[in-house]
Amino acid sequence: MNYTQSITRRHRTAFVLAIDQSGSMVEELEFRGRRTSKAAAVAEVANSLLSELLLRATREGEVRDYYDIAVVGYSGEGVHSLLSADETFVPVSALRNAVRNTRRVSIERRLPDGQPAFNEVTVSEWIAPAASGQTPMYEALLYVHDLVEAWCRRPEHRESFPPLVFNITDGEASDSDEEELAQIAGRIRSLGTDDGRALLVNIHLASGDAAKGRIFLTDGETAYNNRYARLLYDISSPMPPLFDDAIRSLRGDEARGPFRGMCYNASITELLSILNVGSISVNLQ
Repeated sequence: MNYTQSITRRHRTAFVLAIDQSGSMVEELEFRGRRTSKAAAVAEVANSLLSELLLRATREGEVRDYYDIAVVGYSGEGVHSLLSADETFVPVSALRNAVRNTRRVSIERRLPDGQPAFNEVTVSEWIAPAASGQTPMYEALLYVHDLVEAWCRRPEHRESFPPLVFNITDGEASDSDEEELAQIAGRIRSLGTDDGRALLVNIHLASGDAAKGRIFLTDGETAYNNRYARLLYDISSPMPPLFDDAIRSLRGDEARGPFRGMCYNASITELLSILNVGSISVNLQ
């Protein structure tokens, strides 16, 4: 299993984004130089990812279907698709005509001298912020498992780069214990194509925690006092060596792998870069 298949229209890949929309997502944090709710920040990151995938799939004005995409929300309202009415994947070309709103936002960037600068940009919105009720993460991962299993089972995807699943959460599952959550995560990681197993990346938002943020943890970085973060580490995928250079660049160090698909207490401004690791590390043709 090499994780080396180029992404083409013949060999497309799949992205799944599972978003915690439980009641605790109303809590505020610092995001791109301003205070906003976790729900709004994660929605903005999801919309930025979708915009970038759409941009990367555009060649000479044509959107080429390099990706199938699913976005899943889970909250006290249950688990549901946020992109597709029939609760399945959509091709990236469908995004162009599915924009729900556009608005101007302020984006913070760093100048060469380290000083912050702010740019006003227009962003497309497919996903709206939401926060209510409990955290049915087990049900959400079961939903994701069924989506990914069906995608991988299709003959035209047999040789494709395997699906990438990103789960963004700030709290503990309310509908399962640790063993059950580990079991369903393992079932997701066991799915795949001839090119490799599906990759499950867990992103734990812990904005109120004083512990240092960690991105794509190694085994030696797991000795922190957060039981739930440790669980997310244990159920995340080992990252293939293909991603090592991109991960080291994102971390800003020379850490040696293997890296695990787990990010803990990371700055919310790093989320988009984290989510892009999969899309920038594979050659598009």
